[in-house]
Amino acid sequence: MAASRLPILLAVAFSSLSCILSHSNREMWFQDLFPPNTCPINAKANTFYGIMFDAGSTGTRIHIYTFVQKSPEKLIELEGEIFESVKPGLSAYADQPEKGAETVKRLLDMAIDAVPPHLWKKTPVVLKATAGLRLLSEEKAQALLLEVREVFEESPFLVPEDSVSILDGSYEGILAWITVNFLTAVGGQMFRSSCLPKQLEAEWHFGGVKYQYGGNKQGETGFKPCYLEVLKVIKGKLHQPDEIRGSSFYAFSYYYDRAVDTNLIDYEEGGVLEVRDFERKAKEVCDNMERYNSASPFLCMDLTYITALLKEGFGFRDSTLLQLTKKVNNIETSWTLGATFHLLQSLGITY
Repeated sequence: MAASRLPILLAVAFSSLSCILSHSNREMWFQDLFPPNTCPINAKANTFYGIMFDAGSTGTRIHIYTFVQKSPEKLIELEGEIFESVKPGLSAYADQPEKGAETVKRLLDMAIDAVPPHLWKKTPVVLKATAGLRLLSEEKAQALLLEVREVFEESPFLVPEDSVSILDGSYEGILAWITVNFLTAVGGQMFRSSCLPKQLEAEWHFGGVKYQYGGNKQGETGFKPCYLEVLKVIKGKLHQPDEIRGSSFYAFSYYYDRAVDTNLIDYEEGGVLEVRDFERKAKEVCDNMERYNSASPFLCMDLTYITALLKEGFGFRDSTLLQLTKKVNNIETSWTLGATFHLLQSLGITY
């Protein structure tokens, strides 16, 4: 299927919480990312592969992409994807890095079967670890990544220099709003928010540092004060292109997860929501936090952040439609495809 038919506007703001795609202009997205270069005009169609691992907090996922580029002046086309996942995530093996790497090896064996042998040496393999490993100490995270790197080195595939790493939070971090607040505190300082249940007292570990957080025991809680807190992070921080006002959008990643958690959509089928649906649910949860506390103490904060990001950040209308889905054109919606495109281009594998 042509890559130019995939949705084309990646709205990135602070993190992959901003995984929203517009599909109003189908050509523009890839032109800057994959400019034509130096291959002969009469070159034959080129088929190549890319292997991207998404090592998340709940599981490790492999995406084996097949690409075709028919000529230098043509855009790269995505022909297909093989997707599989295993649970738990790598971070669950913090004290057993060899076992963690073995889960990656089992998935990598699928790629050995899927990619033609004569293309193994031209097929890059990369693993990007996300939220789970960011929460481990530096020592334990690096021990896991070292074991995975050894698995890659023993494989027949092309192993780039930075093939195993932790994806920076500005590209993927699910809890961007929490991170911004926590990481501008000193370690050990208590962070309190009207977005959290009043009686909540807890700890959060990030990068080997312990942070304490809780609700406003003496102050206000609920949607209105929470929204005002979130606006301090979002208001005036994002460019709002005119194109978004007349477009329809795909939303996935954390938008999808939180919509499922609050029964706005079905886990398997997804669904279509309006921006106002997220706001309605945020008000319901934030103004009744004691009822939803068992689901997640951050549910109010997450839904309010999503609402503010859509309305104040991107400038969407209340009636803007969001297609929440796990797949587009039968391909998993995640950061991994974009990362693979960029990897192939940076390695000079495409025309």
